[in-house]
Amino acid sequence: MKDMLLKTWIRFRHDDRGVTLVEYGIAIALAVTLGTAALSTLAGEISTGMGAAGTAMPN
Repeated sequence: MKDMLLKTWIRFRHDDRGVTLVEYGIAIALAVTLGTAALSTLAGEISTGMGAAGTAMPN
């Protein structure tokens, strides 16, 4: 029983098939987080700029 568990543990440690999927998942999560933060920051500035442009235009 102990040998079977040891062999299973060694097999799982050397199996790299899912590593790429995890790396892509982390990269996508990071890109989404940074994109959301950038758009949230820019949204306030764009709103302020559009408001200023709207008040500067003649009626």
